Amino acid sequence: MAIESDSVRFTAGVRHELTLGSPICMVVENRDWANWTDEMSPEAPLPGWVSERAVSVPRPGHADLAGLARYNHTDMRNVLERASARETAARVACGSVCRALLTEIGVTVRSRTVCIGGVRDESFSGTAAEWAAAEESDVRCSDERAAAKMRTAIDQARSAGDSLGGEVEVVADGVPPGLGSHTAWDTRIDGRIAGAMVGIPAIKAVAIGEGFRGADLPGSAFHDAVRPVWGGAGWPFSRATNRAGGIEGGMTNGEQVAVRLIMKPIPTLTSPLPSVDLRTGQPAQAHAERSDVCAVPAAGVVGEAMLAFVLASAAIELFGGACVTDLLSAYESYLARLSRLGRGSR
Repeated sequence: MAIESDSVRFTAGVRHELTLGSPICMVVENRDWANWTDEMSPEAPLPGWVSERAVSVPRPGHADLAGLARYNHTDMRNVLERASARETAARVACGSVCRALLTEIGVTVRSRTVCIGGVRDESFSGTAAEWAAAEESDVRCSDERAAAKMRTAIDQARSAGDSLGGEVEVVADGVPPGLGSHTAWDTRIDGRIAGAMVGIPAIKAVAIGEGFRGADLPGSAFHDAVRPVWGGAGWPFSRATNRAGGIEGGMTNGEQVAVRLIMKPIPTLTSPLPSVDLRTGQPAQAHAERSDVCAVPAAGVVGEAMLAFVLASAAIELFGGACVTDLLSAYESYLARLSRLGRGSR
């Protein structure tokens, strides 16, 4: 929303535009806080559901009811505020730091909208111009015809008091092979990426590479054949296809890391679904909060941050070093070793 034109203020860990090795602290002010001082008052609440500020009708699809059950709250606002996707602002800020580190080793991360409310961008081929157009689009879709239909679908949902979900693609280019590990289940890079992505509010499914579509293909049509690339430095292999999404055996394989995310519709509806008022136990319409109609384009940005976080963490594990200079030295030595593969020398 227009009120949420956020900015970030660094308060620790950065000096003269360089990180110091100490924890980095960033502050993002909530510009809408002034409008919620009564609802979020820290004063002791009245017992049970007596308080007029208490939220007592859960929204289907949100954390309201399950969170109240787990933590024994008597006001669902204690759940719904923390469960809000607004907390992802911090992840995007952190992910930007991770992106800066990845840039040092030539890795770029970006995203685009594939679908909103059943309207799909079928024309995308992955050119630089298309990625640039997606970055400039308000719905993060490079095809203006598809983008116009997405806007129409959003407007229609708003008029109906409804919400829309969709699909986004998040990719990382320039990723070196070997990030992650096959040696233990919790070190596999695809598992770490999937966990980070499903940890984004409203993300209900994750696909890497061909994902679900791979279930219909035989192995001969799915797996990406390896071919040599001689004469250059670095990784001496490439693939004609990338159905594995840049990951094999729990490790990156040198190809583009490609991830698809499915986002469910936002559970807050201005035409609410049936629910139950926990004050009375009687049927009621679900609680309504200020909310967007569609957050699919924003989900892509959060997905970028989470992919950057996982890849940067894995890069530090592989290359180590207490400073960027040492990390780059280890990275260059690693590439030099890889360049000798397939040439009879280790």
